[in-house]
Amino acid sequence: MKTTIYCYTGTGNSLWAARKLSDALGDTQQIPIKLTGTDINHCLSENIGLIFPVHIWGLPAPVIDFVNRLEIDPSKYYFAVAVNAGQVAATLIQLQTLLQVRGLNLSSGFSLNLPSNYIPWGGADSPEKQQNKFHYAADKINRIAVTIKSKEIKPLEKGPIWQNIFLSLIYRLSYNAVHKMDKSFWVDDKCNNCAICKKICPAQNILIADDKPIWQHRCEQCFACLQWCPEESIQYGKNTSKKKRYHHPEIKLSDMLASVPAKK
Repeated sequence: MKTTIYCYTGTGNSLWAARKLSDALGDTQQIPIKLTGTDINHCLSENIGLIFPVHIWGLPAPVIDFVNRLEIDPSKYYFAVAVNAGQVAATLIQLQTLLQVRGLNLSSGFSLNLPSNYIPWGGADSPEKQQNKFHYAADKINRIAVTIKSKEIKPLEKGPIWQNIFLSLIYRLSYNAVHKMDKSFWVDDKCNNCAICKKICPAQNILIADDKPIWQHRCEQCFACLQWCPEESIQYGKNTSKKKRYHHPEIKLSDMLASVPAKK
């Protein structure tokens, strides 16, 4: 394969982007980013890409862990796509810094605006708004592919200075508290014990006890459990029960389950 794309996804946006970019590039393999302790096979590809969602205006912890275990080969072309809902902030700068510590260079980094899955701040966009975002994102992915094919070195995309300072500060202050933010999840009486929440959680954070999910304080705030619940029985805080859910309409549950680690 000429290009390998490593992808981390919660509600399917990043997986969709990885698929679209793979189609545009051709001769590409996609590999899901797994948890700490999983092996990273020796990669012979010329181009190495990372596609992931922006979490609280920065890198998700599993992506940081993956980068710290990534094979070192300065001769390869490294690129990244940070999927976000409109505020990429300094996420790609953060990634560049991590790679530089390991002697690698991020040759290009792109911000990709797709519908938000952060339901505490609002339910899903209307189908029309979602389709508009998909259209513009697909067009940008085609442009990204041109850059990668030519191995062009480009400035990393980032937010305005206020984002890079203020939102990055929020990220740093909240980073160590993310794992315990699952204390706001709860399940209502629509739960039918299907256990999809347990199966889809990339952090293996959910146990089923007395036919109900219990969160184990290893949360990554990806909201996969809530957004993929077929009964919409998982809630977060007091105001999500009437909000519209979102996961990428072109991504199936089976696709998601293939991108998370096997449960122990």
